Amino acid sequence: QVQLVESGGGLVQPGGSLRLSCAASGNIFSINDMGWYRQTPENERELVAHITAGGSTQYGDSVRGRFTISRDTAKNLLYLQMDSLKPEDTAVYFCNAEVWESGWGEYWGQGTQVTVST
Repeated sequence: QVQLVESGGGLVQPGGSLRLSCAASGNIFSINDMGWYRQTPENERELVAHITAGGSTQYGDSVRGRFTISRDTAKNLLYLQMDSLKPEDTAVYFCNAEVWESGWGEYWGQGTQVTVST
């Protein structure tokens, strides 16, 4: 069983920063693409940032220039550095990974809450 566990969420003021981490574990042969998504009760889950095994990145329009996705491929770790946070960034953030176990599969973490508020 492959599992992804996010950490690093919390309460921050507008303009503040947080760094989220995602640790993948289990019977993993390799991980291809990884990404961060976020979801609120009002909105569907949306892409925040995406990174390939080779390190190429993409960002959602609303976070581009403020967030940075990175990974340590050898350690199966994914990060999201969030700067200049806004109240509209408040959401549950989920880690996603395309994992080779006995075949390719998509996996999700349980989510970590990020709240941006005064």
